[in-house]
Amino acid sequence: MEINTALILCAGYGKRLNPITLNKPKPLIEINKTTLLQNTLNLVNSLGVKNILINSFYLSDQIENYVASYNLNLKVIKDGVEILDTGGGILNLIDNSNTNDFLVFNPDTIWNESYITEIKKMEKFYFEKKIKNILLVVEKLKSFDKRMKGDFSFENNILNKLSNKNYIFTGCQIINKSVFKNYKIVAFSMNKIWEDLILEQKLYGFESEVKFTHLTDLEIYKKLTKI
Repeated sequence: MEINTALILCAGYGKRLNPITLNKPKPLIEINKTTLLQNTLNLVNSLGVKNILINSFYLSDQIENYVASYNLNLKVIKDGVEILDTGGGILNLIDNSNTNDFLVFNPDTIWNESYITEIKKMEKFYFEKKIKNILLVVEKLKSFDKRMKGDFSFENNILNKLSNKNYIFTGCQIINKSVFKNYKIVAFSMNKIWEDLILEQKLYGFESEVKFTHLTDLEIYKKLTKI
């Protein structure tokens, strides 16, 4: 990988998984005896990305203790006195790095090695086209959770919300820090960045063919732990 820094988003409350998340942060929930965070770290390591920044807020001590024994160039950065949401959380991590391009993961997805080739192809597309963002998306028919609605319509690697939204954001994206040039480190959703890019027809996507499994809520947790 040409990108050498990955960001993993671990700050959220995981309220849809209560009561499990009343005493445990969502990234530390186990599916098939492996935590969501472990799955993500395994993928990042398999991709050859050397530097990892993790944001935390809710039960952040547990996140810090969990990764303390990892022999990786890994740093946990707390959002602050208030949770910063996805956009603010990413910007806060970026502010702690001198890198320009970042691979970003949401650990709610059950990542596995099937994604390695796709992410490498997505990175190649990103640099060849000299773009500033790209999201790994999947057709909603490939989602384990059949209740999930599409986030975007997708055509010729451009994402928008103008027609049938048949594609879901998988939780993996590549971004350049320049997309945050008009933003400060406050609480805001990454959706705001995406909406701005859609207006310019500059929100890019790359299609995944991997079956998409996302730990949405308690119902999906119960189904996944029975597999």
